[in-house]
Amino acid sequence: MTEKNSELTKKQRRELRKEKLLQERMLKKKSEMLKKRLQYSVIGIILIGVIVGIVYVIASQPILPSKTAQGHIEDVPDSHILDEPMDLRVHKHMLEHADGSGPPGIIINYNCIDFACDNGMIEELEGIVSDYPENVYLAPYTGMSEMLVITKSDKQEVLDGFDREKIIDFIED
Repeated sequence: MTEKNSELTKKQRRELRKEKLLQERMLKKKSEMLKKRLQYSVIGIILIGVIVGIVYVIASQPILPSKTAQGHIEDVPDSHILDEPMDLRVHKHMLEHADGSGPPGIIINYNCIDFACDNGMIEELEGIVSDYPENVYLAPYTGMSEMLVITKSDKQEVLDGFDREKIIDFIED
């Protein structure tokens, strides 16, 4: 005991101890609350990071035509060369079998709305499709994240522009 405490009465010393214990408890409680807030903040930051990561991964995925026949309808397009986008369910059916009963189809999709296509590219593509009238189709695909995509069942080729040799190789492969 210090000199100061020895001058105090028993009751005063008891009150001092109570007050000291109360202060220690309050300090401990504040420390625990601060620790919990810190933990919740860290968890919150981690969750936000995970959500941002998931959104980034989803947003960075390319938007391409389907390469499977799953979810198709038994319908065929009016022509092998289309000026309007092909219904996705029809697109899937053509991958299964061209014209509804022929060999598996091959579809060349282009997006000249979001990309600057070379002059004459569509006409060049139409010429290629005309050389393969049995099972090759041409259709625009708006909203696609690439300029030119060639699709057959479970396989795709993405091109940055017209490349006759690559297109023909893909068709004949």
